[in-house]
Amino acid sequence: MPDAALPADSTSVPRAVLYVWEGEDAAGRLVRGELRAAHPREVRAALRRQDILPTRIQRRWWTIPTRRITTKDIAVFTRQFAAMVKAGVPLLRGFDIVAHGHANANLTLLLLRVRADVEAGATLSAAFGRHPRHFDRLYCGLVEAGETAGMLDQMLERLALHLERTLALRSRIRAALMYPAVVVGTALLVVSVIMVLVIPAFHDVFRSFGADLPGPTLLLIALSDFLARWWLLLLGMLGVGACATVHAVRHHPTLQALRDRTLLGLPLFGPLINKSCLARWTRTLATLHGAGVPMAQALATVRSAAGNRVYEEATDRIRQEVGLGSSLALAMERSGAFPPLVQQMCAIGEESGAIDAMLAKAADFHENEVGDLVSGLSSLLEPLIILVLGLVIGGIVIALYLPIFQLGQIV
Repeated sequence: MPDAALPADSTSVPRAVLYVWEGEDAAGRLVRGELRAAHPREVRAALRRQDILPTRIQRRWWTIPTRRITTKDIAVFTRQFAAMVKAGVPLLRGFDIVAHGHANANLTLLLLRVRADVEAGATLSAAFGRHPRHFDRLYCGLVEAGETAGMLDQMLERLALHLERTLALRSRIRAALMYPAVVVGTALLVVSVIMVLVIPAFHDVFRSFGADLPGPTLLLIALSDFLARWWLLLLGMLGVGACATVHAVRHHPTLQALRDRTLLGLPLFGPLINKSCLARWTRTLATLHGAGVPMAQALATVRSAAGNRVYEEATDRIRQEVGLGSSLALAMERSGAFPPLVQQMCAIGEESGAIDAMLAKAADFHENEVGDLVSGLSSLLEPLIILVLGLVIGGIVIALYLPIFQLGQIV
């Protein structure tokens, strides 16, 4: 009985599970093995491509769950696949080599689905486009440009470089902010334990004194009693409020714009977020324009590259003006979202005919700026966090020992 068609997947790939199979090869010998897939139909299809007639396919339920597909996985695949294409390896063979050589079973399943679409006659960009969760418009647009111009290997290398630089930028920011986040989280945990468990014990000791307690101590005890009684309710309200806020912002563009404008205006983190957005925006536009994508189409794709509604709205205005014949630098100046340096570099690029190179230099400059800001912010946050924690812990200790000092004076 022929296999049914695989279900179309326009958003994501079902999680792969492990199947144990047995079958007969072309010589009639019994063979067995294991294969990860989302459905037994995919196992049969994969075995038949290897000239194996399956006789038994059974799911193994006790395997460890596989991890999700990350941007790093896509970047590694793109780099490997670009090397395959540049070496002259056929596309289907390249998918087989990369897919079965990867440790992430879900990525293997994704690549096998793309391979099946290409084998059925779809273009490579169309096959990638069926999975927008993992291959965005930039990815599919550059692959399509490479297919049209006969430079698929070069476009894949551009994509791999773009993804690697984007990941490097994110990693630098996360690494710099990891230490302050861990310190603040640990401090909150310690203060919570003191407020809920330690202070009630001191309260019992103070009650045995039979003397009036000072105001700071009474305030601290009242706060401790409130947290000890209502901590579960407060934690639930905090979780529900956070989920409701995230849901509201995700589904309301007005709230998204307000959030993004607020982030850009923050005293310490605003410049870092702004330069990160500029680096991603200019890098993506440089990659697209350097690949030969028309400016209007490139601006439509780069619209969401910055990850900020302020830049999305500015990009829409720039695209409209460029479509009416305005220069890119003038349209960027009128948008009010780009600094003079980026405008000047775009103007120089338009005059010299090397706008992609100038945009790439602007991206390099802002990425270096992000690195400097991250280092400075990390150095600034460490003493600031220590100062705040010292004030909090010191205030708690003083409030706890004030009654003891007063008792000593009375005695």
